[in-house]
Amino acid sequence: MPYITTTDGVDIYYTEQGSGQPIIFSHGWPLNSDAWALELKVFADAGYRAIAHDRRGHGRSGKTYTENDMDHYAKDLSELVEALDLHDVIVVGHSTGGGEVVRYAARYGNGRVAKVVTVGAVPPLMLKTEDNPEGAPIEVFDGLREGVLGDRSQFFKELAVPFFGGNRDGSDASQGLYDEFWREGMEMNGAAAYDCITAFSETDQTEDLRALEVPVFLAYGDDDQIVPIDAASKKAVGLVKNGTLKVYPDAPHGIHGAFQKELDKDILDFIAQ
Repeated sequence: MPYITTTDGVDIYYTEQGSGQPIIFSHGWPLNSDAWALELKVFADAGYRAIAHDRRGHGRSGKTYTENDMDHYAKDLSELVEALDLHDVIVVGHSTGGGEVVRYAARYGNGRVAKVVTVGAVPPLMLKTEDNPEGAPIEVFDGLREGVLGDRSQFFKELAVPFFGGNRDGSDASQGLYDEFWREGMEMNGAAAYDCITAFSETDQTEDLRALEVPVFLAYGDDDQIVPIDAASKKAVGLVKNGTLKVYPDAPHGIHGAFQKELDKDILDFIAQ
């Protein structure tokens, strides 16, 4: 399996398919690069070099005890891009991965990043504060922390349902989808699972969004039960210089089914412009 080793000694797993302009997919919490298995084929078939990696502490990457934060996630992505000598890169991030690619593009992407895509992403800030009343209260994230420190296996089984909208009438989320979510979640180590909650909920990325110079496509499901849209993409699109927001009716936070098919087509259209 292919790896790079970061300057602070963490092995980062990645996988790739196809050739052409590079497109990198960054996964959400608590998932790993397997969440992008379909996209790797779809975008490789469309003529792109499709790449996905496991964030530190997740999947097959090094099981880190410290430095599970947005700064290190973005730096790891930068070191992967440099190790593969990628240019004219499209970066796509889902949920926490959206925060990762936004910080990467803002801090390291000048001259390398061509476009940014986020899906149900966490920027600018998920946490409710005096300046961000649309965010979720700290008790929500404390509950997630309790989940990963308690019966983590059962916690991920239960979290999968609202993640994919399985608690809504007419949902086509399958048991297999829930099982895969559980499997990927259980491949994280405890410290990374716990610390990443702070990373995705309390990292203010307002200035990262303002720093983006390239076109940005922001996708969001209007039935997202995980990341509050009013604190996230609806604010983010007003902070970037060249952004387009598309809200998908009845779509959940997790990418699957009809939402996934429409989203992938829209991303292909966006990067072809």
